[in-house]
Amino acid sequence: MDFAKMRRIMVDSQIRPNDVTDAEIVSAFLHTPREAFVSKADQPIAYAEYEIETSDGRALWTPRDLGKMLKALDPQPNDIALVIAAGAGYETALLAKIVETAIALEEDEQLVDEMSDRFARLGIDRAVAVQGNLHDGLADQGPFDAILVTGMVEQVPETWFSQLSEGGRLGLAVPVGRDLGRGRIYTRAGDTTSYRDVFDACPPELPGFRQKKSFAF
Repeated sequence: MDFAKMRRIMVDSQIRPNDVTDAEIVSAFLHTPREAFVSKADQPIAYAEYEIETSDGRALWTPRDLGKMLKALDPQPNDIALVIAAGAGYETALLAKIVETAIALEEDEQLVDEMSDRFARLGIDRAVAVQGNLHDGLADQGPFDAILVTGMVEQVPETWFSQLSEGGRLGLAVPVGRDLGRGRIYTRAGDTTSYRDVFDACPPELPGFRQKKSFAF
């Protein structure tokens, strides 16, 4: 199976046509083997326009949606980036080809160990996997210039906003209706954080971040 050819086709048919033409982002997609982040059974569809589950509660976004999110997140060479709910580490690997350092945060020790081994095997030396509570973020390593959350989040923890640097961006997807969602970018300026919705997207829900329902008579 010619994965390099499949990678080029993915970029030419799913990334560039969706107005993702930044040279650094395109290069990251071209040089990061997506097949290395999915199970062997899913490798034949690694470059298709599918959301592929990598572990319980974790999935790769479609290439189109991930490309648009990275463009909106606007990663820069000197940035320190955090990926929350990093799963298999694909998004972290992409960012590591663009920013100074990309940190992958996961709660499960096995996922962290697997990511560390995968990064080492692929020679991705600007990515590091860390174990911790997703709601808490990673305050001791912040502030972060870019934070990417790899799933649909209904309730965004305030701790994530507090770990953004001045001008820092937080990218995630939020639900806006039944089976509808939007890619959203939050930007910190001083003590305030504003947001803008940037594209329609409905990736899998990230478990544990639903808004608590209030009780009313």
